[in-house]
Amino acid sequence: MTVVADPREFAGKRVLVSGGTKGLGHATVHRFLAGGARVLTAARGNPEPIDGVEFVQADLTTAQGGEKMAKTALEQMGGVDILAHVIGGSSAPGGGFVALTDDHWLAELNLNLLATVRLDRLLIPYMIKQGAGTVVHVTSIQSVLPLPESTTAYAAAKAALRTYSKSLSKELGPKGVRVNTVSPGWIMTESSVDLLKRLQAANGGTIEEARQVVLDGLGGIPIGRAAEPHEVADLIAYLASDRAAAIHGAEFVIDGGTVGTV
Repeated sequence: MTVVADPREFAGKRVLVSGGTKGLGHATVHRFLAGGARVLTAARGNPEPIDGVEFVQADLTTAQGGEKMAKTALEQMGGVDILAHVIGGSSAPGGGFVALTDDHWLAELNLNLLATVRLDRLLIPYMIKQGAGTVVHVTSIQSVLPLPESTTAYAAAKAALRTYSKSLSKELGPKGVRVNTVSPGWIMTESSVDLLKRLQAANGGTIEEARQVVLDGLGGIPIGRAAEPHEVADLIAYLASDRAAAIHGAEFVIDGGTVGTV
């Protein structure tokens, strides 16, 4: 889908998008590019190049990968103005909590919590020095609505990220750095398809039956569909923009009405 945006919106802004090579991250990269930003992202392998995007080959689930990413941002861009932490996902098997080993737990925590914490620790001090910056963390409605069949560890890691984000906002607001979170529901990405395949492998049946397991666990989606990546990316860009200059320490849910409580 063609991204429509004001090409001057992020002109002169240096943006780091963690996890920007596919799914929501890919859409977020394109949204900032469309707004005129300079964009840096990371990939474990060698992704398809995107015009105007600078890549770092690094595994952000490791401390070494985070250090390489931060060093590149500082050396090539002189720092960052916007941190958009989109990295996340789950590769744990279906089968409930007993199917999750220590290795599964550590993998989910490294991907969904610690990758973000490490980059923040390395780069936000430079935002503080310049007296300005914006940080957007992507959490998940599973932090309040976990799916026990397959994503308990993912949900727990995202809940930790949510709490960390609130604490960070209290510390950084007086220093000129805004912090907000975006909490999506089901998004139609490659990761969603992978989740359905894992559920199918664990439970048998068809992909459609696996999809119904997810919908049942969520309690349905009132608008009748999952969000598209570009819709969530647009919300991330809004929170990072000057239009949201008075929004800080907030969580924005984008789930089609899935969470049924106030």
